[in-house]
Amino acid sequence: YQQNPKTYAIVKQLLAEGNAGELQKYFGSRMEFGTAGLRAAMGAGISHMNDLTIIQTTQGFCRYLEKNFSDLKKRGVVIGFDARAHLSSGGSSKRFARLAANTFISQGVPVYLFSDIIPTPFVPYTVTHLKLCAGIMVTASHNPKQDNGYKVYWENGAQIISPHDRGISQAIEENQEPWPQAWDDKLIDSSLLLHDPYAMVNKEYFKDIQKQCFYRNINKETNLKFVHTSVHGVGHKFVQLAFKAFDLSPPFAVPEQKDPDPDFPTVKYPNPEEGKGVLTLSFALAEKDGARIILANDPDADRLAVAEKQESGEWKVFSGNELGALLGWWIFTCWKNNNRDSRAIKDVYMLSSTVSSKILRAIALKEGFHFEETLTGFKWMGNRAKQLMDQGKAVLFAFEEAIGYMCCPAVLDKDGVSAAVITAEMASFLATRNLSLSQQLKAVYDEYGFHITKASYFICHDHKVIQQLFDNLRNFDGKNTYPKSCGRFKVSGIRDLTTGYDSSQPDQKAILPTSKSSQMITFTFANGGVATMRTSGTEPKIKYYSELCAPPGNSDVEQLKKELDELVNALEKHFFQPEKNKLQRKTE
Repeated sequence: YQQNPKTYAIVKQLLAEGNAGELQKYFGSRMEFGTAGLRAAMGAGISHMNDLTIIQTTQGFCRYLEKNFSDLKKRGVVIGFDARAHLSSGGSSKRFARLAANTFISQGVPVYLFSDIIPTPFVPYTVTHLKLCAGIMVTASHNPKQDNGYKVYWENGAQIISPHDRGISQAIEENQEPWPQAWDDKLIDSSLLLHDPYAMVNKEYFKDIQKQCFYRNINKETNLKFVHTSVHGVGHKFVQLAFKAFDLSPPFAVPEQKDPDPDFPTVKYPNPEEGKGVLTLSFALAEKDGARIILANDPDADRLAVAEKQESGEWKVFSGNELGALLGWWIFTCWKNNNRDSRAIKDVYMLSSTVSSKILRAIALKEGFHFEETLTGFKWMGNRAKQLMDQGKAVLFAFEEAIGYMCCPAVLDKDGVSAAVITAEMASFLATRNLSLSQQLKAVYDEYGFHITKASYFICHDHKVIQQLFDNLRNFDGKNTYPKSCGRFKVSGIRDLTTGYDSSQPDQKAILPTSKSSQMITFTFANGGVATMRTSGTEPKIKYYSELCAPPGNSDVEQLKKELDELVNALEKHFFQPEKNKLQRKTE
């Protein structure tokens, strides 16, 4: 099997050195295929992303689709890729995408393979737009540069949920021997089954997002200046096109970061969620060009971070929850201005994940539309949105605190391109009223009640310690008893989505789906606070999310912040016990 000389050489070297430890790391266990697909470092062996594991994964996925769709050979699949590449193993997103395309084409399945890099949301968009059976995006989003990933969408245009992950995983196990010509990706170039959706999607997507453009005249006239960074990823060209579609002047692009570069040379982590470190060059450019607002996408352009220069000259980076509040307010306001029929509101929905701010719930209660929360992750919001849309409901907006926003029903996943341009239109509109984003955020909280949030995480590499920590919470004062208080804060409710217990339900059973394989407990406190502790599916972290929701009229923000800080300190001290459990704090 000397099909990839680079990975072959790596393994040969390890064999020559008799390096059993490293070989065990490479070949000890296969990458786990979950609802997020695959995510791992590129390199040799079955525990890494490489030509062989991509072929095996796609063979399994292909067989699973054949079993589920009798018309697979008529409809086909779409495959997209970002700009990641790994010199030492010869792996790259483009190469993986071509090998995946070759696998499907060898079985007579039409493949819509993008000829160039695209934002992740273009894949679910294409699945929906062309009514395909499935979609694959080769990306590791904002992970470190050595990583890559394989993200899978179902025919409904949303990321897969259970039981598909298990079904695909099993099919991969059953199809590990590469099929004839599996490695020969040149075969696809002459195949009649290969289609390139690039031009079509670049036209149709930007036409579709214009349905969310409501103030073209303001956009044409605005003096507001924007800086955009794509953090060495795919976003630059597409955000420029989105601004054009909305008749906005193009944003200033951070020159050092606008072209794709798999080495991400100017940032430690290519993740705008990390805040100011990733935005250093953006701040400098904004100061130079007199821009007041910064829009930052992650490398596969499905997330968006926003920063605004304050009166004081300081920059404020909005949290995912704050931007969720602003976009939720804006999208609802635009809907209301365009729907004069008061009966229509009973079919309007907004969604957010259970660890995100409950601000949409407060807006929905006051305005009369529906709000639903889902489990964490856009796969749940995308699938739920599709169910509601199929029932004739309008899903206007969905968001998660991890800076993910779905502002446009044409994409049932987070989309940082449409979110960027809709944020720009909102800012331009507010500027005509002499309001900044920060001032409008305060106005939203004044009207619907302040929602103060605080989230962080501890790093823990020992699975046993994590298990023990959550077991302790479930047997706090003797067997099967949860904590009644946390320091001075009285606990008024508990929902455990690992076990399915919910103290607030008449039958004590949780409504949201439960999962024994991941830890997640939510505590409600008598003071209106809520805190969720959960494990991460992709990283060695125990995360927590806390929020204090005040009714409208309570505007003493400093007092609310102080109260939340004290609650979080109690949570860390009594429930996490970082010293005892040797947990490593998030370093700023």
